[in-house]
Amino acid sequence: MPKPKFKKDHVVTSVVAVITDAAGKVLLTKRNVPPFQGEWVMPGGKIDLGEQIVCAIQREVLEEVGLVVEVRNLLDVFEHVTPGEDKYHFVILYYRCYPLSTDIIHNDVEVAETRWVSQAELSNYKMPEGTRFILGKIFPEPENI
Repeated sequence: MPKPKFKKDHVVTSVVAVITDAAGKVLLTKRNVPPFQGEWVMPGGKIDLGEQIVCAIQREVLEEVGLVVEVRNLLDVFEHVTPGEDKYHFVILYYRCYPLSTDIIHNDVEVAETRWVSQAELSNYKMPEGTRFILGKIFPEPENI
């Protein structure tokens, strides 16, 4: 069986910030770019070579939504191989974060819109498998995700 052709010749390691506010809502962003264009995810992106993980999280959050965050603990790791023509192999590190302010100024190139979403509202949002997986760790009642 032939080996599938991927866009990159290596596994892409990414970080995602699971940002929750004082009311227990999670920050979701609607992606403006592939992968997962048009779906709701949490801020994050690739770790640059030589960049520390915490710095990558803080940089990505600042770039995407204009927030400064306190990075807390690693929640989990998720592996995702994208289907279709845009074959990517991602290993995603999800970290719990807390915003030092809640004044969002999102990057229109990468993010179509942002929302603070309660657990009860999560099932109304189209999101990738990895996003649902990690939200299940934060909000352990699966019928609400």
